[in-house]
This record gives sequence, C-alpha cells and structure tokens, in this order.
Amino acid sequence: MQQPIGATAGQGGAREPLVVVVGQVARDLVLSIDEVPEEGGSAPVRGRRELLGGKGANQGVACRQLGARVELIGVVGEDIPGSEVLEQAGDDGMGVGGVVRRDGAQTALLLDLVGPPGVRRLIESVDEGVLLGAADVEASRGILRSADAVLIQLQQPGPAVAAALDACGENALVVADGAPQDEETRRRVFDRADVVRADSAETEALVGWKPDGVQEAVRAALELLAEGPRMAALSVAGEGDVVAWSGGHVVLPLLGEEPVDTTGAGDSFIAGLAMALLAGETAELSAWWAAAAAADVVRRPGGRPELEAGRLRAAACQAHEEAASGTR
Repeated sequence: MQQPIGATAGQGGAREPLVVVVGQVARDLVLSIDEVPEEGGSAPVRGRRELLGGKGANQGVACRQLGARVELIGVVGEDIPGSEVLEQAGDDGMGVGGVVRRDGAQTALLLDLVGPPGVRRLIESVDEGVLLGAADVEASRGILRSADAVLIQLQQPGPAVAAALDACGENALVVADGAPQDEETRRRVFDRADVVRADSAETEALVGWKPDGVQEAVRAALELLAEGPRMAALSVAGEGDVVAWSGGHVVLPLLGEEPVDTTGAGDSFIAGLAMALLAGETAELSAWWAAAAAADVVRRPGGRPELEAGRLRAAACQAHEEAASGTR
C-alpha cells in the first residue's frame, strides 16, 4: 500500500493545515479577444478582468479554496496596484504579513491575451525589485517554521529559495516548482524538497536532456527521484503529466474539454497535489487531484482558480476509477 507523503495532524478535518507560498504576487490583466491582430492591426476586447495573480498568489488562492490557511511571502511595490492586490489577497482570506512593500519597485503586471481556442499569449512586466531576496524570506522565518506545507517557486533568486528551504520545519511538506537558477540552489532543493514539479522546459534544465513524450518523461521523473525528492511531477506538453514516487508512477491525461486558457493550470495542479498529500491521500490519488484541479482552472480565462474541495475530490476519484477500468 502506498504511504501518504505529507499527511498532517489536520487530517480528518481536526484543523486547517497552514500552507506558506513563497513566490510571485502580481496584478493580472486578462483580455479576451476573438483574434490576435497582425502587426499594425487592432482587435476589440470582448472580455476584461483585472485581479490578483502571479504564480504565488494563484497557488495560495487555490490552497485557500481547498481548505488551508495560507500565508504569502513575496514582494510588491509601494504603488496603487500593490495596495490593490494585497487588499484582494486579504479578501481571499490569505495572510499577507510576509509580503514586502518595496519602495521604488513596480508591482508585477501580467498581461494574459486569450484568443481563439489554442491561442494564448502572456506578456510579463516584472521589475527586478519585486523579486525576493534572502532577507525578505528571513523576515518570515517564524511563519515558515510553523507551516505544514511550503510551496516554493524556483523562478525566484537562489538566495531567497535557499533561505526558504533552511527555514522550513523538519516535518513540513516542501513542494518546489520549476528549475533552480544555479547548481548550488539545485543541490539544496533536491536535499530538502519532498515534491518537485516542472514543465517541459524546466524538466530539460533539471535532467540535462529533453524528454520526448510520456515514456521519456517517466524516465526523467525516476532520475529526479534518485536525487532525493519523494515525488516528481512533470508536465508533458500537449499530452498531460507524469507523476512518479518510490515504487510507482501514473500517467495523467489532460482532463476535461478543450481549454479556454491554460494560464494557471500548473499553479492549480501544484495546489491540488499538495492539499491531497496533506489530507493523507495516496500518491496516486493525489496526482489525480492535481490533474482535476488543473482541468478546472483552464475552463475560464485567466489563472485565478475557482476550486471547491468536495467537487474536486469527486472529479479526481471519477477520473481515477475510469482510468483503472480502462474507460478513460
């Protein structure tokens, strides 16, 4: 029988687990258009959303919706957008005591252009000043030490990642998202992370070769497990995901209908996986939670999730059962 990787004392509903997310807090501008204009052309916008976004905030919102207490650690500017995203994070029920207001920096802005099916472009305005430093993370050491799970985005500078890893409590579930920027950070990540998650490009950076298709992704995941993590979750472009753990793996197809916008799919995947592990689900069923969470968010423009724990659990169990019976 598979052993739970990250079950907390809160299993069974006794308390909400505390999830701390270390990463990007930004403002998202989502524009839905019927066609992407050519050079010199223009196109009318048929839908517009301005909201809290960024990988860290998206993961935090998803975990909060699935029943966790959430604290964010990130950086925004001393500007109006910074105030607005912090206010929305508070309205979403997340703690923002770990979010630094950086004087002179502009809050990150992510422009998500959503066109016809299969057409999506993301334009990022990320001031270097809103990247985390080691001191920013150290200031939240107490929050990190008390967390049941810590989700760390490796797109942040190495010193900040190292500080977050060092501050995690011994029993915390540590989920690392992405590829480290340098070899020293990579070593630290693989020494401490329970789960590593990567997209196709990040997987190539992690293993040093480019997996082609599902079977090579399985091989890459097993290589990563041999370096220390207890679980590896790798995206396979256009095909789905591979999740591997000691003694097994599962290949997850892309669930649901054709996506409207793939923005935020990886963030919801990570949140669904982490929350299932914290709840004591097996590695395999936790993987299906992750796939179901990703499928839910891509049904709408923008990366903001709208998850509900009971609905997600039911969707994951159904997909798992269909795969086991051969009907999927």
